[in-house]
Amino acid sequence: MVVSRSTLGSALLAVFVITSVSALYVALHPTALPGGDEYDRTTVSLVSEGDVVAEVDVRVSDTYEKRYTGLSNTDSLGPNEGMLFVHDAQGQYAYVMRDMAFPIDIVFIDANGTITAVHHAELPPEGTSNAELTRYRGTGKYVLELPYGYTNETGVDVGDTVRIGDY
Repeated sequence: MVVSRSTLGSALLAVFVITSVSALYVALHPTALPGGDEYDRTTVSLVSEGDVVAEVDVRVSDTYEKRYTGLSNTDSLGPNEGMLFVHDAQGQYAYVMRDMAFPIDIVFIDANGTITAVHHAELPPEGTSNAELTRYRGTGKYVLELPYGYTNETGVDVGDTVRIGDY
């Protein structure tokens, strides 16, 4: 079988374009690959005035892709569920409610486990652009996202501590 150069060139160009588009899509949507949405899990204990007031089962978000996606692909959280964001270093961070389906509490935690900020993040109004989203800011190495009002229900506030298993 003889294949002309123009046919071979067209086939190679098509393969290149499909591969490039696929790679770009996966880079922008890391959960598109099988296993891409798998998270490690651990337990976080919330400690107020020396007493453990709650234990939360969390998905660990410890890569840029997982931190960027956060809870955006989640319909809801159970009463003792959350997501723990682990940064490489302690610093100033800002979190937004991008593509969220429900409001949350956002808790910033320093490297020693002390809570430095607590925000009660409402859903943004319909049609809010990414540039207009409220930035919930704080200092920490970790950020814990919990069901809305959870910190009020447990009495956890700035200055209390968090014990993080395996992290």
